[in-house]
Amino acid sequence: MSPTTEGRRPRIVVVGHGMVGHRFVAAAIERGLTETHDVVVYGAEPRAAYDRVALTSFFEVGAEALSFLPGAAYDDPRVALHLGTEVVGLDRATRTLALSDGGTTTYDELVLATGAAPFVPPVPGKELDGCFVYRTIEDLEAIRDAVAPGPDGARRRGIVIGGGLLGLEAANALHQLGAETYVVEMAPRLMPVQLDEVGGATLVRHVEKLGLTVHCGVASTEVLDDGTGRVAGLGLRDADPIAADVVVFSAGIRPRDALARAAELEVAPRGGVLVDEQLRSVTDPHVWAIGECAAPAGVMYGLVAPGYAMAEIVVDTLLGGTAGAFTGADMSTKLKLLGVDVASFGDAFATTPDALELVFADAVAGLYKKLVVGPAGPAEDGTPREDAYVLLGGVLVGDASAYGLLRPMVASGMLLPDNPEELILPESRGALQLGLPDEAVVCSCNNVSKRDLLDAVDVDGEHACADLATVKTCTSAGTTCGSCVPTVKGIIEDYFASVGKEVDRSLCEHFALTRQELFDVVAVHGYRTFTEVVEAHGTGRGCDICKPTVASVLASQFNGHVLEGETGALQDTNDAYLANIQRNGTYSVVPRIPGGEITPEKLIVIGEVARDFGLYTKITGGQRIDLFGARMEELPAIWTRLVDAGFESGHAYGKSLRTVKSCVGSTWCRYGVQDSVQLAIDLELRYRGLRSPHKLKGGVSGCARECAEARGKDFGVIATEKGWNLYVGGNGGATPRHAELLVGDVDTPTLLRYLDRFLMYYIRTADRLQRTAAWVESLDGGLERVRAVVVDDALGLGSELEAAMERHVETYADEWRATLEDPEKLSRFVSFVNAPGTPDPTITFTTERGQIRPVLADDPAPAPVDLGATIPVGAPR
Repeated sequence: MSPTTEGRRPRIVVVGHGMVGHRFVAAAIERGLTETHDVVVYGAEPRAAYDRVALTSFFEVGAEALSFLPGAAYDDPRVALHLGTEVVGLDRATRTLALSDGGTTTYDELVLATGAAPFVPPVPGKELDGCFVYRTIEDLEAIRDAVAPGPDGARRRGIVIGGGLLGLEAANALHQLGAETYVVEMAPRLMPVQLDEVGGATLVRHVEKLGLTVHCGVASTEVLDDGTGRVAGLGLRDADPIAADVVVFSAGIRPRDALARAAELEVAPRGGVLVDEQLRSVTDPHVWAIGECAAPAGVMYGLVAPGYAMAEIVVDTLLGGTAGAFTGADMSTKLKLLGVDVASFGDAFATTPDALELVFADAVAGLYKKLVVGPAGPAEDGTPREDAYVLLGGVLVGDASAYGLLRPMVASGMLLPDNPEELILPESRGALQLGLPDEAVVCSCNNVSKRDLLDAVDVDGEHACADLATVKTCTSAGTTCGSCVPTVKGIIEDYFASVGKEVDRSLCEHFALTRQELFDVVAVHGYRTFTEVVEAHGTGRGCDICKPTVASVLASQFNGHVLEGETGALQDTNDAYLANIQRNGTYSVVPRIPGGEITPEKLIVIGEVARDFGLYTKITGGQRIDLFGARMEELPAIWTRLVDAGFESGHAYGKSLRTVKSCVGSTWCRYGVQDSVQLAIDLELRYRGLRSPHKLKGGVSGCARECAEARGKDFGVIATEKGWNLYVGGNGGATPRHAELLVGDVDTPTLLRYLDRFLMYYIRTADRLQRTAAWVESLDGGLERVRAVVVDDALGLGSELEAAMERHVETYADEWRATLEDPEKLSRFVSFVNAPGTPDPTITFTTERGQIRPVLADDPAPAPVDLGATIPVGAPR
């Protein structure tokens, strides 16, 4: 026992309360270190540890949602947390710390978790008003205030110096705030540490499609002064300067090791406290360093996963363990930058001898996928393995869905299949059959292997986990960056199926219910809001899975407006603005044209609206006219014109009925045997606005020649000499399927009765985002089960299902008309919350075949936009 512990418990002092410092404390509590030690934590920031990985989402969710410790206190009374207090001095001889408030404290073991500071290049003018770094919530709040539009409503211009991970996150923040955003990167490509040349170029195309401007291979020379001490722009070497109101430095990080240097602890040449494999300072055995301020073997690790591993090792060592050793870390990265999936893992640059590259690139779709493979070594018995390869690394841009499978394959050394291209080709199913070895690390952030997951869900185990949510809780897999969650879920479900245990079908971690069960509890209890549902049957605040699902269930049962009250915040992007967003940030306008029948007067109105608002027009396969290129703030003005002319919403944006397509039928066609147009109109007007698990499409053909392609729809009707044949469960798309005959030769009232039942049975029992074809197949008995319930009324639900449809028909109201009559609903239709009424000047068009289209990445550069001459809302272009 050291002299400092006489008469008291040993004290561990943690300097820094970021993500890694918090992880150390949590591990100390969980593993019993606080049973023998007191833990005192000093955090320089005014708030407790928060999720810095998700920092940009602060503008959407707020600080409390990001916090790891919302109450700013640990439940364990042996842990004391002091926020807003910096440790400014370290006397190793007396094991004493000096605090910024003038006080002192002593320690027995000192854990440095001070993290890193943003690197600000030594350019003249970096101290000007308007220069910021991107690291903390306070930084984001200051940036938000700085880019708010001025009194004249003018849009601000911001420059981010740095095109790496943090730089693109900072650019995303500026973009979200409505600033005209530029990225300046000295390297020849974005994310130079993670991406190769082609991957970087693909990412640039994605970023510039969003309206940002990227300059790579350019060095910054100075921050320009406007003469009053404020930022006026950025000077560039061998390039014209860029005017700007704000400059954000995000050109990397440096270990925050000033305290260690002042205490004469040995540091690495590039910064960071030199530590051994147990993360103990090589200078002082009572000082430890973890996270970005540490330099094991002289290397600083700038990701959170290695920091978490370091924290666990120090706790283990302080508990007397000897197995923990930090010998390096997986620096794989997967994230969504400005809405673009990007991943880099393993030997992404093929530096391993004899490495080969397998590349799939689709410039049109914005996809770039590269696998780096190498020859497999000999088998365990020494037998050579010719023509056998292992995965060494890779790069994914535009689609990183395979990352959860590929990254563990690198660490496990498992042999690649004979057709490794199946791992990255679009719509590939080959990867799904690959089984990871038990030792493969599935969650690199928390060092969780497949074996750890299997141990957690072992049904014979004493503390077996029953579902994904509990597995995440007890193993921490998927709780940091979340990229491994699909793989974790697949492993759990495969295991449960292999041992005959029912696979958990919970909607998400917030609801231990299926969509069908949620539908039932809403019906039984009459809940009208998401808050009521989650408080009674769920946990937490919900997510992007359960919120739209509950919103759809509420709309299906009560037919309320999707933007009414708190329901508006539950919708996805399309429903939130009653329009489909397009690739350049504009929206499409799709008025309903029942059965494809339209008068010349209404055709003229659509033409005039398209002309006056400068929209692209296209006749669709659903027999209606789509208008493309509408800016968000123009939507109310466009729909005012359309509603006044008698149009209503076509619900192209919703999971609901889209169209009922028809041929001209017996009215005009000499082969027609029934009036298909009238029936199609009747069906479309009956089921319009019907919210369902997925989109619904119908068709009516007037004879067996099937010109309306009715059997390619969710429900299709084909005329016969005796009446109508009803087909169900068809769809087009990537996996087309013909609808199957449910009932034949029925009259119109009977047809309506069975179709009412079919649609309501589907809405009640289908899973989230499940088309009717997949739903029919999923039922025990398939189509025969549907026939038993719908036609034979085997469950006695026929009258109930019909009554539910009648309520829908009676309560239907056009969503766009109701929106135009409600100022509160109209208030959401602005491009920038900080500048209502200001159009987004980054949206640009060119012309092709006499109409507008979005400017594409390979188009010639457009002329500069004069912000003072942007198009007024509702004005012709």
